[in-house]
Order: sequence, then structure tokens, then C-alpha cells
Amino acid sequence: MDDVAGGSFWFTTVDPGPPRAALSGRVRADVAIVGGGFTGLWAAIHLLDTDPSLRVVVLEAERVGTGASGRNGGFCSYSLTHGLHNGLLHFEDELAVLEAEGLRNLRELVAFVRDEGIDAELEETGTLEVAAEPWQVDGLRESVALAGRYGSTPTFLDRDAIQAVVHSPRFQAGVRGGPERCVMLNPAKLAVGLASAAERRGATVAEGSRVRRLDRRAGRVDVHVEGGGVVEADCVLVGTSAYSAWLRRLASTFVPVYDYVLMTEPMTEAQREAIGWRGREGIGDAGNQFHYFRQSADNRILWGGYDAVYHPGNAVKPAHDTRPATFETLARHFVATFPQLDGIRFTHRWGGAIDTSTRFSVTFGDTLGGRVHYALGYTGLGVGATRWAAGVLRDKVLRPDSELLRLRFVRSRPFPIPPEPARTPAVEVMRRSVIAADDNEGRRGRFLQAMDALGIGFDS
Repeated sequence: MDDVAGGSFWFTTVDPGPPRAALSGRVRADVAIVGGGFTGLWAAIHLLDTDPSLRVVVLEAERVGTGASGRNGGFCSYSLTHGLHNGLLHFEDELAVLEAEGLRNLRELVAFVRDEGIDAELEETGTLEVAAEPWQVDGLRESVALAGRYGSTPTFLDRDAIQAVVHSPRFQAGVRGGPERCVMLNPAKLAVGLASAAERRGATVAEGSRVRRLDRRAGRVDVHVEGGGVVEADCVLVGTSAYSAWLRRLASTFVPVYDYVLMTEPMTEAQREAIGWRGREGIGDAGNQFHYFRQSADNRILWGGYDAVYHPGNAVKPAHDTRPATFETLARHFVATFPQLDGIRFTHRWGGAIDTSTRFSVTFGDTLGGRVHYALGYTGLGVGATRWAAGVLRDKVLRPDSELLRLRFVRSRPFPIPPEPARTPAVEVMRRSVIAADDNEGRRGRFLQAMDALGIGFDS
């Protein structure tokens, strides 16, 4: 691993152009958006598509897409609730509506990427969820039955069928989901493309503009940027996800959890033939500590997941982007899954923080007298859900009568996460309980059962 490059592979595939100018002086805006990732960029686009006269300023601490938006696996799912099982646990009364909203959102996202000419390497491949252990097979059958109740028709694949599709000695069964529910893309290219689309609509995107604080003034909010710049805004939208510790009011809402990824060199034709996988589906296994993997446009394999690492004090910093022990674990699991690829070289490794909440899905809120609105807590499914959440933020500003704002999914708050010093041991107990469940054929112990009863969950 010593000669494997650090940093997200995706950013090696795109030229973001020269850095945009940092904010300087005092600027007036109708809406200031904190965060130049997917949430912030989609929000700017939604706002200006609804009212082109708005003055919109997007403030990004580094380059657009630098955080989770440019470091993820590129799985763009329709789900707003982190899957049907989680949606059923928290929002059974609204699940049919949220499923329909998620499907609509993904259709519109795909159409937008094409209409705007964004080269995001978008592939409508669908997905495979696989059982890597025998005890996971029954769970896959149950997921097919549950999906059928909500209008989906995934296909169950027994051992022979999944082995015919993807050649891995570990796969016991699988479920095939269609492209209307998930597509693959290059997230860094999408982020760069969204920034350009926002600018074409009239937004100002300032890079190198780290926000330090918000001050409420009569009729406005002053957004103070490192270096002295200030945006005087009528309202502020916050889309900083796992990087939201700067706004202390959000501390009880989320936990930043680090996820890690490996990327192989491009496969030879012989290697591709050895593993099958000609459908290029995005794949995830059915464990609580799960792996996700997919092929890139140039036939590399991205392999990530399994470990979910919390650093005390909600710490998010560059030093945590690398974790040799996790990279070594991921490499061993990769070879166990595809032994016919033993010897293939990893070229990139990276990590980054994702924002998770106790309900595993995006949560919304307001502060500073209703002039500041936020969305965070995507828990790894933000590539698609950020677009929908940004629409909710737009509605909070421009469409207060929107039906979406009346959803309990939008109005309710997740169970709060305790502050330090209780937070670190609480997260560790949860993590160890999840590992124990996987070691016990998926059976959840008393602690996890109690957390389930409270509507609190945790997995990788």
C-alpha cells in the first residue's frame, strides 16, 4: 500500500479549471449558501430555476465537491429514506409518498445531467445486492417481498444465477434492482458540472471561502468568511453535511463517520472475463458492515465500505483521510471476493467523512429566527437525495405552501445524539454491537434491539 496514491481518484478524471475567486469585501445577496457540494449546488440551481432574479452566493471552503460529494462511490440511488426497511421503521405512514418522490427525483436528475451536457459518466446499470454469507440469503428474499408491496419488481437470483452474473466464490444469492432505482456516475465530474450550471443561471460561486460564523441582524444574516469577507443575506442555506461542526446548533443532529475506499488499476480483458460482471451493476453486500463496489468508466474496480470510523469530538480533518489498517482490511476482503484478481494493483486509496443521523436519512431544520435553513444526515446516500433535499430548502425560501414542507419526514427531527464525553463511548458501543450481530448470523443483541425500539440504528 505504500506506493498507492492518496486522494479521491475521481478528481484525477476532471479539470475543474482555475480556482474561483474567494469572497472579499461586503456582498449583498438574497440567499447565501454555505457549502459547495451537492446540497449547495443543487439548491442554487433550484432557486434560480424558480426565480432567475435572485442574487445567490455559494461559499465553498476549498474547491467545489471537495467533501463527500467528490469522494463517494458514485452510486446515485433513488431512495430518500436509506432503503425500504429504514423507511418502514421511521416513516411507514409516508413511505409510499417518499418512494414516489425518490423515483421522480432520480428521473429528473438523470434528465438534468443529459440536458445540461454534464459529462458525469452516467450509466443506467441498476444494482445487485448480494449475500456474501449464507445467513443473508433469507434477508434478500424478504427484501424482494417488501419491495413488491411498494410497486417495485426486483429479481431474486439464487446461487447459480448470481454466479452466472458475477463470478465470486463468496456470493450465495443476489437481488437485481433496475436502473430506475440507481445509476452509476462520476461524482467529481457531476460536482464540477453542477457548479458550472449554477453559474450559467447567475449564481456566484466563491471558492477558498470558509465560513466562520453567522450573525443575525435586523432583517438579515451576516455570513462571515475567513479573511474578512461578509455576505449580507436575507436568508442562508447550510449544506455542509459532515463538515457542519462550525455551526454548533447542529452538533446533536449528526455524527461524522469516516468511510474508506480503494481503486484498482484498469482491468485487462482477461481479468474482466474472469469475473464476469458484464452488466457493470453497482454491487453491495448484505452485511451490517457492508462493502460496496462498482466499475469505473475505464474498467477499474472501486471497492469501499465495511469500516465506519468515528473520531472523538466530531473530528473531521485531513489526517483522518487515510487509515492504513482499514485499507489493508479492504484489500484482504477484495481478494477473498475476487481471488482470480489476486495480483491486480491498487492505484488510489482515500477516505472521507459522511454525515449520519440516528434515523439514517436527511433531516431539515431552521435557526436564527427562521432565516437559516439546513439539510444534513444523508448517511452515504446523498448523491441522489441531495437534489431532493435542495428542493425542500428552495421551498422553505420561495414556496412556503409546498406540500413537501408538510411531510413529517421534513418537519420531524431525529433522536438527538449526546454530546461528548458521552458521544464517543455511545458510538463505540453501537459499532461493537453491529460487529457482533454480523458475527452472530445477523441476530441483533439486546442493545441493538433496544435502539431499534427507540428508532435509532447504526451500520456501516
